[in-house]
Amino acid sequence: MSTLPPCPQCASPYTYEDGGQWVCPECGHEWSAQAQAEQAPAARVWKDAHGNVLQDGDTVTLIKDLKIKGSSAVIKVGTKVKNIRLLDSDDHDIDCKIEGFGPMQLKSEFIKKA
Repeated sequence: MSTLPPCPQCASPYTYEDGGQWVCPECGHEWSAQAQAEQAPAARVWKDAHGNVLQDGDTVTLIKDLKIKGSSAVIKVGTKVKNIRLLDSDDHDIDCKIEGFGPMQLKSEFIKKA
């Protein structure tokens, strides 16, 4: 038994294969396997300033002094940040807690993997 993908238009699970096409019997939409493979978004990969791949739970180190918005405090170069969480956001890539400063979001371009 093969597992065919649901219809991309109406999400019906009752698709079937007809020649080189996949067909949805509920909405009548037809598409090819190649078209679906081309439309599938690539999985996002987060990298630090040196090109190392980051994962949830990594420990990283700051490579630049960072001013905290709305405060006169500065997070110094070399500060270790443990147990990061990666965000799928346009602006900031990393969600973390920095000891002495609290919860914060960082950009991956200002950190390196420890």
